Amino acid sequence: MSIDREGPVPPYVQIADALRGRIASGEIAPGKAIPSLVDMEQEFGVARDTLRKAVKVLKDAGLVHTVSGLGTFVVDKPPTPGS
Repeated sequence: MSIDREGPVPPYVQIADALRGRIASGEIAPGKAIPSLVDMEQEFGVARDTLRKAVKVLKDAGLVHTVSGLGTFVVDKPPTPGS
């Protein structure tokens, strides 16, 4: 996926939306790790701070959690809208 650096949506939001779509479609299943920062850095071509912001968006939405030393994983039961 390429990032639109000229558009009105910040790159970290674009990346969070892309990952959210992969989670929603089942491409990244519950309990599975999202790509590492190194892998996402290569895929999206952005700085790690940008990727950390994108992951924080997903954490704040309750879609992923981080296990220290292991990675960031999709939660088993994402929150339902409005809860």
